[in-house]
Amino acid sequence: MSRYSIFSLLREGLNGQRGWGRAWRQPKPEDAYDVVIIGGGAHGLATAYYLAKEHGISNIAVLEKGWIGGGNSGRNTTIIRSNYLYDESAAIYEHALKKWETLSRELDFNIMMSHRGVLNLAHDEAEARQIKRRIEANRLNGIDSEWLDARQVKEFCPPVNVSPSARYPVLGGSLQRRGGVNRHDAVVWGFARAADALGVDIIQQCEVIAIKTRGGAVTGVETTRGSIKTPKIASVVAGHSSVIASMLDIRLPIQSHPLQALVSEPVKPAIDCVVMSNAVHAYISQSDKGELVIGAGIDHHLGYSQRGGLNVIEHALAAIVELFPSFSRLRMMRQWGGIVDVCPDASPIIGKTRVKGFFINGGWGTGGWKATPGSGHVFAHTIAHDEPHPIAAPFALERFTAGALVAEHGAAAVAH
Repeated sequence: MSRYSIFSLLREGLNGQRGWGRAWRQPKPEDAYDVVIIGGGAHGLATAYYLAKEHGISNIAVLEKGWIGGGNSGRNTTIIRSNYLYDESAAIYEHALKKWETLSRELDFNIMMSHRGVLNLAHDEAEARQIKRRIEANRLNGIDSEWLDARQVKEFCPPVNVSPSARYPVLGGSLQRRGGVNRHDAVVWGFARAADALGVDIIQQCEVIAIKTRGGAVTGVETTRGSIKTPKIASVVAGHSSVIASMLDIRLPIQSHPLQALVSEPVKPAIDCVVMSNAVHAYISQSDKGELVIGAGIDHHLGYSQRGGLNVIEHALAAIVELFPSFSRLRMMRQWGGIVDVCPDASPIIGKTRVKGFFINGGWGTGGWKATPGSGHVFAHTIAHDEPHPIAAPFALERFTAGALVAEHGAAAVAH
């Protein structure tokens, strides 16, 4: 072990870890900062980290109304991939995937990245054609992607039911071998520790209740822990982007939906990849603890509830049992929900707004986690230079009036 011997770990476990210092500080809010980031999830912490590391801006406050990682960062299923259709999407998700590949070393923190492969199934000829089109687009952008027929799908993932008589017959699927999963709390803690070491103040239990402006520019925020002055405010609040933007009378083209997932009782290793099915809105992987992690599509109703409807879970489980008959007798142990912001074109908003000094990063829908390091990196550049990073430029808010949409419904249709 690099830092502690097994005896040190045992001693600290028995004495309540009194000999270990905090992984990051617990500072009180200062009166003023160069940048205030609203949202202490992975995207917000990554933004703070890259602002400090690459742009020399360390007088930053990350404000979190609860605890860091307690929102969507702690409620997702951590699937990582970059096999999106359009050039703009491919650029940002591949940018993120390349950062995921080296992030543990960069942060000096094990994020438990597992490049186990992501398999997207096709259940009819139309879907097969759409997936093959995406594969070719991926290859043109230098992204690994390949087509597997039904036999090859079975070889890659033996538990999958590929019988022609199945309710959802498997014709084949795309495979991105570099895709996979990681550990959400490890990512949050890794970014928090690294940002703190660079001087960033991470302030929890600090809710923003108003944004102050003068002459069309932001001047600060009012919080439950007092007023803070700042010339730049960055909103990174997955699920509540519209709530923060409304403080400045900015109306976003975003709808918020509940998104559910659940896990089974732990079992021995049974599936060593991620399997997704857009047609039936279900996907599955297995955690290091042995739990089957199962996700569904978004609930169709709008709202900020983190519970969701039982009918969505029932549909997802029915599809999973059809695709994996051997899992039919497993017990489900717990269910949870998050809130996703969905844009009309299923792509995010990253950039400036009409209010000087106010930046927004949101609307990721069901694809936010996989973009985390890439999102933080390009957003930090945008904030530091007051101009969009080239990779972020296509995702400006103005695209909804210009008509330059990045329509990724086919690649992002299922929650993952």
